[in-house]
Amino acid sequence: MTTPRTDDHAAGPREPSVRVPRFALPRAFGLVLLISGAVGWVASAILVLERLALYKNPGHITSCDVNPWVSCGRVMGTWQSELFGFPNPLIGIVAFALILATAMMVLSGASPGRWYWAGLQVGVSLGTVFVIWLWSQALFEIYILCLYCMVVWAAMIPLFILLTVRNLVHGIIPAPRAVTRFAADWAGTLVAIAYVLVAGSVFLRFLPAFIG
Repeated sequence: MTTPRTDDHAAGPREPSVRVPRFALPRAFGLVLLISGAVGWVASAILVLERLALYKNPGHITSCDVNPWVSCGRVMGTWQSELFGFPNPLIGIVAFALILATAMMVLSGASPGRWYWAGLQVGVSLGTVFVIWLWSQALFEIYILCLYCMVVWAAMIPLFILLTVRNLVHGIIPAPRAVTRFAADWAGTLVAIAYVLVAGSVFLRFLPAFIG
């Protein structure tokens, strides 16, 4: 559902022919950031604690070691889990903390400037690229799933799509009017499609494990 246009002086004037989705209004979008940030941060924190437990005791069985195909512990033993020389979840701890800080700022009534939203878009976009790479590695290289990692994927999908649409509507991302209108009208559907595609890819790739 959308609501009539109103200008955000910090973000700049909105496209006059595009109706603003309710989630893109300041308080509603603050909640989007709060929920996605909290889910991603908690999952990242659990992964960090499990990684520390494995450092202390290599025989530690993580809380999501379900079977040979669903095992955080086995995933943590791969080079992909420490792409930059340290556990990947540490990136999530910092990144999602920034999302939570932004949520608190927006919910308190502050209006970050265009530069802030543009920077946040760049950061979230890079994070999404990293998550897509991790997804591809889990499905096609490691062939093992990490439940908490998938929770992070689940948090990143609406965060990226809704932030992008919000920034299109507010003029932070320049785009043709038709693209902005389509994104504003179909944001929820795009999120649902992304979830279906990811879930479908996991199901099809791990179908032999599911059916024994």
